[in-house]
Order: sequence, then C-alpha cells, then structure tokens
Amino acid sequence: MSGSEPPLAPGAGRAPALYHERQRLELCAVHALNNLLQGARFTRAQLDRLGHSLSPDSLVNPHFSLLGTGNYDINVLMAALLSEGYAAIWWDKRRSVSSLVLSRIYGFILNIPSNMALGFLSLPMKRKHWVTVRQVEGTYYNLDSKLKTPARIGNDEQLR
Repeated sequence: MSGSEPPLAPGAGRAPALYHERQRLELCAVHALNNLLQGARFTRAQLDRLGHSLSPDSLVNPHFSLLGTGNYDINVLMAALLSEGYAAIWWDKRRSVSSLVLSRIYGFILNIPSNMALGFLSLPMKRKHWVTVRQVEGTYYNLDSKLKTPARIGNDEQLR
C-alpha cells in the first residue's frame, strides 16, 4: 500500500506509541485496516456497507460472512483503502521480496492461514486471517490483532 503517512506520537529514543486493535469476532479486516492507519478509522458497519455496495443485488453477499461476524474479502479491504486515498497493490508471494521498494510502501496487509478456535479449544481447521505489518519510526512491527501487543520485526533487512 502506498500513500502519505499520518503523524504518530514521537518516540524520542524509546518505543513509539502504537495503535493496536485486538481480535474480535471475524473482524480481522477491520482491525488490520485500523492498525495500518494507526487509528479507529473503520467499523464493522462501514465495511458491511462497502461489501453491500460491491454486490448490491446479491441475496447472499460474497464479500463477507453470512452470520454478520465479518470475514471480509480483499475487495472490501481494497475499497476501504481507496476511500482513504490509498492504492492497494496485489503482491504475488511467488515474486522475490528483494524487488520491493520499501521506501514507497506505507504498510502491508497480509492474508495468512490461521488456526480456528472456539474459546480455548483449537480446531483442526484453518481459516484466512488479515494481518498488518507497518513501519513506525524506522522499525517494522507486526500489528496482528491476535497478538496481545505489537511485535517488533526490525529494519528493512529483517523484514525481508
């Protein structure tokens, strides 16, 4: 994703103040967007509206869960980012990450396999999960909503 960066709390030699939403229901797309943009910019209702606008005549909307718990697809994320003035660029994982020009990338939203769980019970199934990676004050952080706190990744080379 590329765009201009909003101001963040100054770190002055210590870890920067990071905005980090925790996982709720199947709202990882909401959390990934808000963690990327470092603020509560999107809600479930907003992403639901975007999903409906993408398929206005569908009886069953293909862009999110039938149960109304989230589980938004890439089309909803891309529309949300576009509404904030960002361009999402699809990256094929078969391409080499060495060709990425990190200085021109605002952040990453990754769709990764994740174990399903019911409370503390882990199920033998996997679902896709949206995760944000973002550079703040020269350091990349994993802002996955399933983490209790952001995880420091490091510099450009450590990210690659």
